[in-house]
Amino acid sequence: MAPVKPVRGTHDILPKDIGRFRHVEETAREIARRYGYGEIATPIFEFTEVFARTLGDTSDVVTKEMYSFDDRGGESLTLRPEGTAGVARAFISNGLIQNLPLRFFYRGPMFRYERPQKGRQRQFHQVGVELLGIADPLGDAEIICQGADLLDALGLSDKVTLHLNSLGDTESRATYRQRLIAYLDGHRDRLSEDSLQRLDHNPLRVLDSKDERDRAIVAAAPILTDSLNDESRRFFDAVRRGLDTAGIPYVIDPRLVRGLDYYCHTAFEFVTDALGAQGTVLAGGRYDGLIKQMGGQPTPGTGWAAGIERLAMLSEGAPPEPRPIAIVAAGEAPQSAAFALTHRLRRAGFAIDIAYTGNMGRRMSRANKVGARATVIIGEDELARGAAGVRDMESGVQEEVSLTSLETFLSRFR
Repeated sequence: MAPVKPVRGTHDILPKDIGRFRHVEETAREIARRYGYGEIATPIFEFTEVFARTLGDTSDVVTKEMYSFDDRGGESLTLRPEGTAGVARAFISNGLIQNLPLRFFYRGPMFRYERPQKGRQRQFHQVGVELLGIADPLGDAEIICQGADLLDALGLSDKVTLHLNSLGDTESRATYRQRLIAYLDGHRDRLSEDSLQRLDHNPLRVLDSKDERDRAIVAAAPILTDSLNDESRRFFDAVRRGLDTAGIPYVIDPRLVRGLDYYCHTAFEFVTDALGAQGTVLAGGRYDGLIKQMGGQPTPGTGWAAGIERLAMLSEGAPPEPRPIAIVAAGEAPQSAAFALTHRLRRAGFAIDIAYTGNMGRRMSRANKVGARATVIIGEDELARGAAGVRDMESGVQEEVSLTSLETFLSRFR
């Protein structure tokens, strides 16, 4: 029988790697706390319409990448491909409109059926934030600053570049849509089949095409910023002033767009070339029309998401794990006492490693292998005196310590 293998596009995060992964997650949570964002956890699957309605029927995610299935009751469910739609659904379902403004932080696994590549799997993990109820452009500046602070805390500021653009308001996007359609109509004979379908339903999606033929056409397409009205320009200028005031550098990227109608005004991405080809590590923007499109009351919103795996690959590394204290027993009676002592010290907050088998040499060898900061040695003689030997594994100095004062003595090795 062939050995069992993981599903393609999934991966195990082993103890030797989990520290860096957890470091990204906990750093993001701490930055979110500083900004006043409360953590929210939504289900990993939703009714399919939650994503089909928000991501667009013609998007690659909906048409090619979602993990959808019918449950036993005949309902169509989908493993979440991203986090924003679930947070928006939770906002509506729980009647939270009376509590605006709201700041949410989330984390967890996402699922997309796409070709696995470096730092991008079919099951991947994200951290993200959503700011609901703030229509002011400084709300966009705030979440961008938060993303920049996270990347800085991870030591990545010199590895990423912030790309920034304005998508304008509804009027501006309508003007641009007509200009774009007029341009793309002249290239129908060269567009891919996918882009031809998008041209008739959602032409801005053509700008996201990965097809080389489409990309060559899009390179000469009109840019959205040339269609911005005065109000949209004022909004974008205010976002830029906020970033300038905060000292956040950026480059204007007129080709950075979002294809769905509920996106507006600010779009941004932090990109890097440190993983090979240029790739996005954190991206977001304003989506004032999303909650209305999902059936809720019109509510402004802005946010971002970042892939934990990609950030972990880029980061300098996690802080070292605390070194444990090893318990070594010599003899049957001391073994029982050592087990009780192990439980007592763990409840007192110490990280404890204990070997249950092997002679003294093997047990001391294990203490070295696990990187123990100190070793508590209990033999027949020590037990009779109500004491234990404590060896500093760095200096080699060993002292006898009363069992009743062991916690106090060991606190120096935390």
